[in-house]
This record gives sequence, C-alpha cells and structure tokens, in this order.
Amino acid sequence: MPRSSRDTSVEEHGDATRPLPRVSAPAGAATASEAPTVGGGLDDLFVSGDDEHHGPRAPKKKRRKGCLIALIVILAIIGGIVAGGVWAWNTYGDRISDAMGWGDSKDWEPGLANGEVYVTIKSGDTGQPVSAALHDAGVTKTADVFYDYLIDEGIAVTFYPGVYRLQKKMTAEAALAALQDEKNKLENTVSVAEGGTITSSLPAMAETLGLPLSDFEAAVADPAVYGVQAQSLEGWLFPAVYTFDPGVTATQVIQQMVDRTREALDAAGVPADDAQRVLTIASIIQREGRTDDFPKVSRVIENRLAIDMKLQMDSTAQYGYGSLHEGVVSSSAEALEDPNPWNTYVNTGLPVTPIASPSEAAIKAAMQPADGPWLYFVTVNLATGETQFSETLAEHEQGVEKWREWCKANPDGGC
Repeated sequence: MPRSSRDTSVEEHGDATRPLPRVSAPAGAATASEAPTVGGGLDDLFVSGDDEHHGPRAPKKKRRKGCLIALIVILAIIGGIVAGGVWAWNTYGDRISDAMGWGDSKDWEPGLANGEVYVTIKSGDTGQPVSAALHDAGVTKTADVFYDYLIDEGIAVTFYPGVYRLQKKMTAEAALAALQDEKNKLENTVSVAEGGTITSSLPAMAETLGLPLSDFEAAVADPAVYGVQAQSLEGWLFPAVYTFDPGVTATQVIQQMVDRTREALDAAGVPADDAQRVLTIASIIQREGRTDDFPKVSRVIENRLAIDMKLQMDSTAQYGYGSLHEGVVSSSAEALEDPNPWNTYVNTGLPVTPIASPSEAAIKAAMQPADGPWLYFVTVNLATGETQFSETLAEHEQGVEKWREWCKANPDGGC
C-alpha cells in the first residue's frame, strides 16, 4: 500500500514578547522589582497562592518547564478522551443512536400506506418470521420493527395461517391491526412467492385450502400430466396469488399455476421448445439479483455459457444441497462441493431443472439480457442490494472485499 509521510521538523523560537506600557510609580509605591505583572501569563495558571505571597518565587525557567509538562498532561488526557469517544462512536454509533432515539426511524411514519400487497403466514409462524415476511412484502420499513413492536409493547398474539391483504409502507402497529382484521384474510386463497420452490410452497397450499399435503405431493409427481416435458415441475408454479372455489382439488390448483406460467412465457416471446431452458435461467436470475439488476445477471449467465465457463452461482449449489431457504447469502463448503446435478460450481452449463419460481421480470430478463462484458457480480451491500458487476477477476475480487467489509461492519446483516 502507498505510504504517506509529512515533515515533522519544527523550527524552535524563543518566547514571543511585546513591549508593555511604562507606568510611573508614586512615592511610597512598590519598587520596580515588586511591580505587579500586567496582564498575567500562562505561568500564573500553575502558581499557587502560597508561592505568590508567602515564599520566594520559583525560578522562571523551572516554572515554565513545570507548566509545560502540566499542559502536555492535560492535552494528553483530553486527546485520550476525544480518541476514546471517536472509537466508541465508530464502533457503537448505530447502537447508541438506536438507544437514544437518534437517526432514522425503523418504522414508517403514519399516513404513508399505499397500494396492495399479499402476505402469507404459515402454520406455526411467530413474531419473528411474520416480521420478516412483512418486510419482504414491502409492508414494514425494516425486518425487525414489527417484532420489536410486539416485544416493546408486551403484545402476545396468535397468527393464523393464510394469505392477508395489506398495504405497502404501513407502521408496525397498523400492520398488526390489519393482520387481526378478518376482512383482510383471503378465503380459499394461496400464493406462490417469487423465488419460491415446490418444497416451500406446497405446505401452505395444503393448509390454507384444507387439503392433505400428500394430495399436492402426488399432484406434482408427474409433470407430463400438465404437458411439461421435464423431470420436475420446479419453476412451473407461477408466483402469484390464486383464489379457488370450494371443493377444488390439488391437481386443479397445480394446473392453474402451470397455465399461468405458460401465459408469462408466451408474453415474453419464449418458443415452446425453449421454455425449460428459459425458466431455468430465469430462476437463477430470480434468486441471484434484485429486479433492477436482472438484465445484467442474465448477461453474466449468457457470457459464461458462451465460453463454457462454470456459472458458479451460489443459489444453484444451495438448491442442490437442500439449503436454498436457510436465509444466508454465502454458501457452506459442503454445498459448494456437493456433486449434485444442480451445483454449477461442480458442473459446467445450466442445472438440470429450474431452481425456483421466476417472475415475469426474470423471464423477460432471460430473453433480453443487457449488453455488457461482465463475467462476475457480487452484492456489496446486503441492506440495499447494491451489486458490483465486473469484467475481470481482479475487479471482482475488489468487490468481494467490499462485501467482506460490509459483513464485518454488519455482523447481523445476513452474511
């Protein structure tokens, strides 16, 4: 690393002086040697009353040396306090701000609620997973504010599984009231989340519709029933909210989701014989990037496939290892090394099936990647989703270092 230096030499000077006004002493006044000092100086701050009135004055040079030492000690103490304060603020500033109520509020201000979103509550969900689900849906401002509100107010609440209609930018208090209002609970309604999987979606469908989970597992067992030529229906359950008539069967539910996927593929101009490939790419895009970056992620995938370079996407390794929904960004060594047919760290090319349910935006990005030379990307700020795209490995490693620094500064940020 480049080193910086500066000239630390200092030119020494004698004590600065200035002429004082001449004062004529009246008869009987003190002699010149006993005349009072005009104005005073720094020395006087360190001379005791006894020294001044009851004893010989200390030699001037010794007094100066003593006060200089004292001044240095005082400045050192002050400097230590300031340095300690700076260290404490840099280390604990966010926590101090939270404790003192400084900084930005973790909750939305009342009156900002708008739009309409759907939140799925699963059986057994408690405050923390519900708080995370509300934030993921855009209801609350931060992932913890709803849970913190329940704890701070001492509220004990039972959450019932189902799909609820809420708004974006609600306060934690308003979100709780909405979840407790039966009018917001949709009957015979199920949802598939963007980036969800068969494993994560089927249990909520079964519970909400009051059907056995085994019915849904049987319904997805044979993709050919729905005209899908693939070994699995993964990626074919379109992410959306569905409402069904009473008496609906599991097969009818799955059929409607597959039909909705075909509508999205047709809208994006995907040829029928290329549907599985596009869904596979779109599913990786969905899991790897934020919506604004989908076209760039798509380009990275295409650029790597074009030169037979392993995709090395963590989402594929996590899916094949069974850890896709653990909520971590980085992957375990076991997941990265597991030789399953989805792991693109081990295998060249695409995984054998899609790894999640892609949205219309992801499908469109798979068909229309952005123009660019990128081969790498890394999310450098997990709170904002800021992602760095790079053409060279050296540039990418710089981005990885930024990510590590962010993780070090945010140990609870999901790294």
